[in-house]
Amino acid sequence: MPADLQPLFRPGRVAVIGASRGGGKLGAVMARSLAGYAGGVALVNARSADPAAGIHPSVAAAVAAEGPIDLAVFCVPAAVTAAGLAEAADAGVRAAVVCAGGFAEAGGPGLGHQADVEAVVAATGLRLLGPNTSGFFVPGRGLTASFVPGVERIPAGRVAVVAASGGVNHALSFQLAGSGVGISLGVGLGLGVGVGTADVLHHLATDPETAAVALHLETVVDGPGLLAAVTTLSAVKPVVALVVGRTDVGEFARSHTGALATSWKTTRAVLRQAGAVVVDDERALLDAVTGLSGRRLPPHPCPGLALVTGQAGPGLLVADAVASAGGRLPTLTDATQARLRDLLPPLTYQANPVDTGRPGPGFADVLATVAADPGVDLVAVYGLAEPDVVDLPAAAAQAGLPDVAPTVLGTGGLPADVQTVVRSATALDLPTVASPSALATATMALVQDAVARHRRQDPPTPRPRAWTRGPWDEDQAKTLLDDWGIATPPRMRCLDREQAETALDCVPGPVAVKILDAAVLHKTEIGGVHLGVRTAEELAAALDRLADIGAKQFLVEAMAPSGVDLVVGVRRDPVFGPVALVGLGGTAAEAYGDVAIRALPAGPAEIAAMVDDLQAAALLDGWRGGPVLDRGDLVTVVTALGDALLSAPDVAEIEINPLRLTVDGLIALDAVIVPVSPVPDDTDSPTIESEVDHAPAHH
Repeated sequence: MPADLQPLFRPGRVAVIGASRGGGKLGAVMARSLAGYAGGVALVNARSADPAAGIHPSVAAAVAAEGPIDLAVFCVPAAVTAAGLAEAADAGVRAAVVCAGGFAEAGGPGLGHQADVEAVVAATGLRLLGPNTSGFFVPGRGLTASFVPGVERIPAGRVAVVAASGGVNHALSFQLAGSGVGISLGVGLGLGVGVGTADVLHHLATDPETAAVALHLETVVDGPGLLAAVTTLSAVKPVVALVVGRTDVGEFARSHTGALATSWKTTRAVLRQAGAVVVDDERALLDAVTGLSGRRLPPHPCPGLALVTGQAGPGLLVADAVASAGGRLPTLTDATQARLRDLLPPLTYQANPVDTGRPGPGFADVLATVAADPGVDLVAVYGLAEPDVVDLPAAAAQAGLPDVAPTVLGTGGLPADVQTVVRSATALDLPTVASPSALATATMALVQDAVARHRRQDPPTPRPRAWTRGPWDEDQAKTLLDDWGIATPPRMRCLDREQAETALDCVPGPVAVKILDAAVLHKTEIGGVHLGVRTAEELAAALDRLADIGAKQFLVEAMAPSGVDLVVGVRRDPVFGPVALVGLGGTAAEAYGDVAIRALPAGPAEIAAMVDDLQAAALLDGWRGGPVLDRGDLVTVVTALGDALLSAPDVAEIEINPLRLTVDGLIALDAVIVPVSPVPDDTDSPTIESEVDHAPAHH
């Protein structure tokens, strides 16, 4: 069950452990940060107690003198933290923040210190944030449990920042504040010993002050728990996620978080599937969450975006970026364009985007006309900040925006003028960004959020699949595929050369002749596959070579027609559990790593959309007269494999590579089923990393 985080983020009285009245030590800085909290602050320092100055020798003494304490903020060394937490819990404290480092991220004795803290948390039920965190802040409540200067000046607002790193939490929050976006909660999770990302996301799902969430991830420990939390939260509030780990920064990640960064492609894919808008960098995170902090689009398969620009050049930048990201700018109706011709100069483009030439007195009428078009679901407006020419927020409000349609403003100009536009727009519930590229990012975030929720309206309905006992060689694996409704070529299992010779006459030629051995997963690499065999002489030569590598049984199989080779597989990811993968098959795919990933079970719409994630998607849509993929057929294959994996806990992986797209549809040319391996006892063995981020080897 999600943790109750009210004692942490909405506490009554707060205590600072290791506090002092002056100086620059952490306890003194934290005491000053919390000094103005209306719930009351108690100071505790066992070594330098001074009751006359309000510094108590223990938490129990502070409770006796000042009343119950909900939250304790620890500013003491790692070695004494566990004992302090136990003492605080005994005194009735329900939540704690541990700021110190020196735990698992430091290795050595730190591992023991962290284990001691974990034991106290497990025994007492304390809601612990950290260790190794710079804390959190709730501006709307005047609660600043952070030692970073300037946090107390961050304005209250509608965006929550949830970051793996305290430094990232503060960096993002300061940038949002500088862009005119206030913060409902800013929290850095640190090592996440007690309170994790999923706990905070569940809390935010019911937080009335939060309208959108910016999520920063470095490491995922509980993949299913994270996905459940994102799914729950994104159903009611938009989530924008930035995942670290595109490149190998493992040693640096370990020194920071005590764990390796989680598999990047898998994490991004399944977060998007759970409803998050996934971005590539912190600037996109800020722009996307700003756009989503206003009105949210309802679920939609492909929302129509209208762009109204006061200057053609910036408008072209926005339109190009939106189209590149897969956005749709529908042509406005004839009636809408006729009305615009009455409002705008004749030389401007009016079909969408709508170029006003330069905003004038009729700008509000232009916005109202565009927003009322039946094909428009979302309006993006760009205009330079020109106080003597037009008041962009006022014109949007006069047009009925954002009530008529969700709206994002983009502007540019002198900093003072831009800030004036931002302040006015914020008061009118109009999210505003300060560049054409930011406007494209913000509006596409609304589109992606709506599309993700639309896909989730088509839920999965997994059903059990029948299994035969393993291990499974290729023929046995393909027999299972046949039972599950997946097409395979005609073939014959051959126990000796005589049966292979008979098969050459019975199986439509030309044929492939392969080694048949459940223990051999990569047949091609050992010379276990011979293609295009037509004659008895060619068969004999192939069988001789297979005998040389120890083949005892053979598979004689009809060659499939040419087409586009895919790889489709399902496996048990060590972080997220069952997942499915679709990508280009063969060695080229291994080089490019062009794959799409989904957590299982997945609904039909979600599986069909995997094709859109592939850079080479055009190859599956009749490229240069080639075959066209029926997405329904792909859904059938992935669903069958996913259901089979979910039905067999002793199976680790099922892979079809290649699954060939031909003019006659999809056909499985090779199949491998891998059983779950026993967990080795050798604790020094290397960490098993998720292979689902790499195109699997061609079998």
